[in-house]
Amino acid sequence: MPEISLYLDEDVRVLLAEVLRSRGYKAVHVLEVKRTGKSDDEQLAYAVSKKMAMLTHNIGDYIKLSRSYIKENKEHFGIVVSDQMPFNELLRRMLKFLSSNSRESIKNRIIWLQDYK
Repeated sequence: MPEISLYLDEDVRVLLAEVLRSRGYKAVHVLEVKRTGKSDDEQLAYAVSKKMAMLTHNIGDYIKLSRSYIKENKEHFGIVVSDQMPFNELLRRMLKFLSSNSRESIKNRIIWLQDYK
């Protein structure tokens, strides 16, 4: 199963990328690649250019962006959206998500992390 690479938005704690990497997953935070302050559209375009799925707490804006991509026949590598929650719960759900999906299974989809309780 091709591994999902993750690009974490500014509103997600940097620590999550660090912990995921320590467990063997590919994850990078916008801060780590010096892309803070970029628009949501620019962040998603960057994720697409790197073939990465996006993780964000900015649910509404990224749902709109995903719809825009579909309408324009553009592809993305998945957008994982989540409410704010305690770090340990976010990590647990992300690990469950990552272990049960592939890059292809999430392509062009919005994934609700709440479905991975």
